[in-house]
Amino acid sequence: MDEKRDRKERKKVKRASEEPLYVISVAARLADVHPQTLRIYERKGLLNPARVRNRRRYSESDIEQCRLIQELTQEMGINLAGVKMILDLRRNLEFMSSRIKALEAELEEARREMEERVRQVRDSFRNDIVPLPRGELMPPRYTDPFRGLREARRPE
Repeated sequence: MDEKRDRKERKKVKRASEEPLYVISVAARLADVHPQTLRIYERKGLLNPARVRNRRRYSESDIEQCRLIQELTQEMGINLAGVKMILDLRRNLEFMSSRIKALEAELEEARREMEERVRQVRDSFRNDIVPLPRGELMPPRYTDPFRGLREARRPE
C-alpha cells in the first residue's frame, strides 16, 4: 500500500532528471546491468520506473539509482534488503531536509514579522515620550494615575 502511495507522490513531483526517456534495454546498457536485473530491482521495490503505454521508461535518476544499487551490492557486499533500507533512509532524509528548510523559512519570516512589530511599538513610544529640561518636574496632572478616577467620583 505504501509503495502505491510513494509512486503517486513521486509522479507528482518530476524533475528534469526524472523524465522517463529510456526503454529497458537502453537503460540496462547505460547502467551496465542486464535487463532482468532492472526487472528484479523493480520487483523488490528498489526501482520504480515510469510506465508509458504499459512499458517501462527509465529516467536519468532511475539509472543513477541502479548504479548506486550496483555499488552497494557489489563493492560493499550489502544484500538487496539492506539496499532497500538504505534507499528508504535516503528518501526519508531528503524529505526531512526539505521539511527543515521549509520550517527554517517559516521561522525566518516569523522573526522578520516580530522584529517589525517590535520596531512599530518602539516607534510609537518615541511619539509618546517627551523629554523635559533637566531639573524640571512633571506637573501632578500627568504623574497622578488616579486623577481621572477621582474627578469622575466628585459629586457636582
